[in-house]
Amino acid sequence: MQYYYGSQMPLRVLDEAEFWKQQEAEHTVVMRELVQNLEQEFVDALKRWEDVLNTTHQHVTRFVESVIRSNNQVSPQLYQQVLDLVSFCLQESVAFIQFCRQVKTESKAVSGNQTAKVVIDHIVDESEYFIGIAQTILYDQN
Repeated sequence: MQYYYGSQMPLRVLDEAEFWKQQEAEHTVVMRELVQNLEQEFVDALKRWEDVLNTTHQHVTRFVESVIRSNNQVSPQLYQQVLDLVSFCLQESVAFIQFCRQVKTESKAVSGNQTAKVVIDHIVDESEYFIGIAQTILYDQN
C-alpha cells in the first residue's frame, strides 16, 4: 500500500484495489505460462479472467482519477460508489479464488506439477490478503 495519502480512505482503498486487480490479472498469465499442458478449458477460462480483471483494474483506475480530481472533496455519491466498487472487487476476488482452487483440484496437468500447486496456493493467499484489506476498510466505514 502506498501511504502518500495518509488516512484518506477513498484513495487508500482504491490504491489497494488497483494494485490487487492488476496482480490477479497477471496471475492468470503466470498460471497459463507455468503449466504448459494445462487443459484448454482452463486456458480459455484464465484468458476470460484476465480480461475481466483488467477491465475491473481500468474501472478502479478511473475512480482513482475522479477522487484525485476532486481534491479530496469527495461527494457522498462518489464515496458510496467507491465503497460499492470495493465491495464488487472483493466479491470478484472471492470468485477468482474459487476458480483457482478449481484449477488446482480438477486439472490433471496441475495435479502432477508440485510447483504449480505451490504457485496457485500463493496466488490464492495474495487474493485473500486483498479480501482481508477490503473487508477491514469496508467494515470500518459502518
